[in-house]
Amino acid sequence: MNYSSIPPLNAAAVLKRYGLRADKSLGQNFLQDHFALEKIANAAEIQKDDCVLEIGPGLGSLTRYLAVSARQVTAVELDPDLLTPLKAILTPHPNVRVVQGDILELQIADLVDQPGYIVAANIPYNITSAIIRHLLESTPKPRRIVLTIQKEVAERICAAPGDLSLLALSVQVYGAPRIEAKIPAGAFHPIPNVDSAVLRIDIFEEPLIPADLLDKFFKLIKAGFSQKRKMLRNSLASGLHIKTQEAETLLHLAEIDPMRRAETLSIAEWKRLSERNS
Repeated sequence: MNYSSIPPLNAAAVLKRYGLRADKSLGQNFLQDHFALEKIANAAEIQKDDCVLEIGPGLGSLTRYLAVSARQVTAVELDPDLLTPLKAILTPHPNVRVVQGDILELQIADLVDQPGYIVAANIPYNITSAIIRHLLESTPKPRRIVLTIQKEVAERICAAPGDLSLLALSVQVYGAPRIEAKIPAGAFHPIPNVDSAVLRIDIFEEPLIPADLLDKFFKLIKAGFSQKRKMLRNSLASGLHIKTQEAETLLHLAEIDPMRRAETLSIAEWKRLSERNS
């Protein structure tokens, strides 16, 4: 896709024109670098019939790149003060619908009406985990999620067994994550204190854990990581409120060494543990 026709956007100048400032409490850092925006749009692989959900469009810098490829873009913005400049900047793109609201309090089904939609967004870093889980557990489900998030968080989500976290497991059970690009702090206004990365998650048709075991799976991984420096037999006993011997027996039934730690288990092993925890 050729994005050369999209004019540059100077976030500082736009904010000044409308008498606004970036709101730190909302995690507002406006991405304005053309090459970074192009990387996000390309990572989303938007087709002409696709519906795209954008979270936190801000001043519409990324929204314009999404709109030239998609059939429709629904952009959900929390800050009502940004609506006037946002709508003005998006005037050339009639296929964009702007919704004011908190994505975590909105039903995805009210925003997109077809399964297999695409999410593309530069999201507030302080609610990364909550947004990802909301998207993965809602209906309809996206087929692809592309997010600009803190680089260290993106790397943690993409970790392999041996270095897994609660967040990594919560994502990898639903889809395959990978880092598409790194974005330096200087690409944003105002400049954040951390570098960012473009994370792409390709969603599986079905989660790696069967639907009837998902609740047990999440209960177990939360227990396992509740005291992650401890051996599994101890962290599971504490997190599940059972005796250490019961936790050890459960682990033996799942053919897992009770002396291991939570971050070393693969999803297949957590699945086995979920099956035995009846």
